[in-house]
Amino acid sequence: MEKRKNIEKPSLELLRGELERTKYQQEYRRTLLNTVSVLIVVAALAVLVAMVWLPVLEIYGSSMNPTLVEGDYVVSISAKNPDRGELVAYYFGNKLLVKRVIGLPGEMIDINEEGIVSVDGKPLDEPYLVEHALGECDIELPLEVPQEQYFVLGDRRSTSLDSRNKAMGFIGQDQLVGKVVFRIWPLGRIGQVG
Repeated sequence: MEKRKNIEKPSLELLRGELERTKYQQEYRRTLLNTVSVLIVVAALAVLVAMVWLPVLEIYGSSMNPTLVEGDYVVSISAKNPDRGELVAYYFGNKLLVKRVIGLPGEMIDINEEGIVSVDGKPLDEPYLVEHALGECDIELPLEVPQEQYFVLGDRRSTSLDSRNKAMGFIGQDQLVGKVVFRIWPLGRIGQVG
């Protein structure tokens, strides 16, 4: 009878060890699954926030030089009623463009041969420009900005394709993605834009 007890005892310890190992594996799997689930939810929320409220945009081209240069990454905030002078991101065809709001709904816009912009008869102060230029202008000036639309121009007036061209024209509120407010890349140029 003594022999029998000795044989059974190691088997119970072995069984207990196996049960503990199985229990540990189940807890590990549950913890891993919970962690992965939380990470997926956080990533989905981050993408949703980035797409809807704070889109991050990469700047291509030179139409906004020197304010924004090719390769800059900027953040925009959702806004449907921008003010004059603010940078806006908007859809034009299947492209996302960034330009500066010059004319608001109901205002009269005029641009002279030297590229000086007037709003309602008053010359516009544009300290962000390096040079004034009429650029590619094939519209009849002066003109009135229609309701719920905006007149936008690039900061590099000599080469920018913007509201001065019939192909683009005015920008409707329904085209707006938001106001460009902050540069996040490159690191040496991080900060507010405008």
